[in-house]
Amino acid sequence: MNGRFSMLSRPVWVGLALGLLAASAQAQVSVTRGATPIPDGEATAAEDITVANDHLAFSIAVASQPPWGVPRGTLVDLAAVKGGKIDLDRIAFADFIPNNWSAWPNDGKTIRVVERSPERAVIEIARNFGEAMVTTTYTLEAGSDRVHLETTLDNRGDTPLKKLRSGFTLWPDTGYRFGVPGLGGAKETPADDALTDRFVGYDRDWAIALHAPYFDRINYGGRDLYLEHSLAPGESRTFEGWLQVVPEGDLAPVVANEIARKGLASGHVAGTLEGRDGGVPASGLVMVEKAGSPYAWTLADDKGHFAIDLPVGDYALYATGEGYANSDRVEVSLAKGAQRSLTFDDLAGPGTLSLDVAETGSGTPRDARITIEEGHQPPVEFLGKQTFFTRLDPVGHAELSLAPGDYRLAVNAGAGFTARSQTLAVSLDAGQTLERDVGIERLAEPNQRHWYGADLHHHANMLEGVTPPEMVVRAQLATDLDLTFVSDHDSTANLDTMATLSKQRGVPFIPSVEISPSWGHMNPFPIALDSQLQVDPGTADVQTIIADARRMGAEVVPTNHPYNGYGYLGNLAEDKVPGGFTPAFDLVELNAEVDNARTLESVHRFWDQGLQMYLTAGTDTHDVWNQLTGRMRMMAHVPGELSVDGFARALKDGHAYATQGPLLFPVERLFGDTLRLAGDAEGHWSVKVQAVDGLAEARLIGRGGKVLETRQLDGHETTLDFTIPGDADGWVALEVDDADGDTAWSDPLWIRRPVKADYVLDETESES
Repeated sequence: MNGRFSMLSRPVWVGLALGLLAASAQAQVSVTRGATPIPDGEATAAEDITVANDHLAFSIAVASQPPWGVPRGTLVDLAAVKGGKIDLDRIAFADFIPNNWSAWPNDGKTIRVVERSPERAVIEIARNFGEAMVTTTYTLEAGSDRVHLETTLDNRGDTPLKKLRSGFTLWPDTGYRFGVPGLGGAKETPADDALTDRFVGYDRDWAIALHAPYFDRINYGGRDLYLEHSLAPGESRTFEGWLQVVPEGDLAPVVANEIARKGLASGHVAGTLEGRDGGVPASGLVMVEKAGSPYAWTLADDKGHFAIDLPVGDYALYATGEGYANSDRVEVSLAKGAQRSLTFDDLAGPGTLSLDVAETGSGTPRDARITIEEGHQPPVEFLGKQTFFTRLDPVGHAELSLAPGDYRLAVNAGAGFTARSQTLAVSLDAGQTLERDVGIERLAEPNQRHWYGADLHHHANMLEGVTPPEMVVRAQLATDLDLTFVSDHDSTANLDTMATLSKQRGVPFIPSVEISPSWGHMNPFPIALDSQLQVDPGTADVQTIIADARRMGAEVVPTNHPYNGYGYLGNLAEDKVPGGFTPAFDLVELNAEVDNARTLESVHRFWDQGLQMYLTAGTDTHDVWNQLTGRMRMMAHVPGELSVDGFARALKDGHAYATQGPLLFPVERLFGDTLRLAGDAEGHWSVKVQAVDGLAEARLIGRGGKVLETRQLDGHETTLDFTIPGDADGWVALEVDDADGDTAWSDPLWIRRPVKADYVLDETESES
């Protein structure tokens, strides 16, 4: 271990190791060394540190491996303490990031226990970020529900650090996320319209808030709270934040902390809520809006009572509950010290919508994704979803518990690829069970031509993924994929379950793992179901990692999202990849979550050099309810019976294309094949194209990414007959847009022009 570690004596901790603490001991602050007592925690090494009081416990991975290649010395476990018992770990990561999710060059750390007393614990971790130093103190006081964070980023090098995006992050590994109020659902945006300075991860029985008063922009919906800044040589900047842990999914304590921390004048709102039947709704709560945006909520107790303090200002409040329609909004203007009493007594309870989805004509049941487009959408996610999926068994059936009201639902069973989305309008009363059938007209059948699709970048519920394996399978079948796939970060824990569920439905399953060093993710596949990653992605070089992927059985090794902050090609260009360049990658990913322009430019350069590094594609879905699985997918040609090995070989041979909708069917030569032309002879290439949303444009692409020919298209299906120019050499590929602006990108058709005609043996030479 680099650096030094202050040896810790063992305090009164035996009870915590069992998950229990005596109340008298728990009210004090405890610091221990060793495997964390936090259930489901990741800090399992003998050198790791756990700090706790009567409200919370957190662990720092001193020697355990943090996620995503982050250097050791990171806060990886955080949980509430309830009634003397430590609750489950709720986070994957909560710490400081020096420059967004870019590579973190690191070769040392120091760990120091600055203070350890019954009243307070202070842990200091110093790690280098290249030639800069990142020093963080974690402080927990007795009786506090907050961990105080303070980080100093010090540029000790000779080069200015420009346009850094630095700050604290909070990545829950379960539950839901409530972004910064005022910023809506933006993934990445400046924080000019923020109504306050916190992000919250939550479920009905816990909440964790990151308070970060310094930030001026967010990333990943608020999980990252950054300040954009620069540091001259010798310059430093200090960041302050707090991690607040609440033992239930109530934001009243979070707002109370903001009021106290900022010294804000405030008022008080309290009252009751109940349903029309006189009962208290399940998970009843009062939602608070400010300036038209969700701001906070507070839970009602089992008698329907609620209360919350709010900063002085104007608000709109309404009551709701699990499956209940929202009450009318009440406008409230709070002055300093004001007391308002509200009663919500007319909440209408849920009804049930029973759906069966099947093909028109044949009546064959179809898997489907059902989304509320218009109608009641629960403002807090533990009250209910706005997206639903049909069951694995019986196929095509779904039971939706919904608040009463009028709805317009979108039913997706391969929408945009093999069918169109269907719309269903329903009106549902409280207590009513309504049965409806939805017909899906199949408009394309790529399987009949031996073309099969998979979403080749998809997560389940490891680390920040929140989708259980069964829901991964349901979501992937609902969008009409032919193979299932999962690639959790550095974990193979879900492979057996995914394989079992897929086998029950007779669908091939592609097992993978997203190996996640900070300088470049990759998801090798297919790997053995019982394989385990042996390398440490945080320290191993690229050659060692790829060798371990091959050991696990991988036929292909893709490089994922190559040009985002943790992409291989981007970090390679900045000389941040241990081991440098390797041609051992087989595939380069087009990713639904990023701009792929630079990736395509690089792929074209690889093809210019004759490198057979082909495409892969995936959505990088972590949450199937809030992201659309399969919206970008890889289609591969597998002759004969579909198998996982056959699919992987087709990708490795280039017999494939990536698509957001359009379907491509080469007539004579597959993508990845070679067309040999003598001298400056022209060539011919035919490809049938189809798009259920209508065709718009096709482009024949050649060396250097140059557009050789553009065709304007209409209708839903046509055959493209291209003449390959006599001066075209190296490769050509096809891009096709549909009327919705969705694109398909093919692997190349290789063009070979021998310098002279091939020598043909005469009969005598053949015999000899």
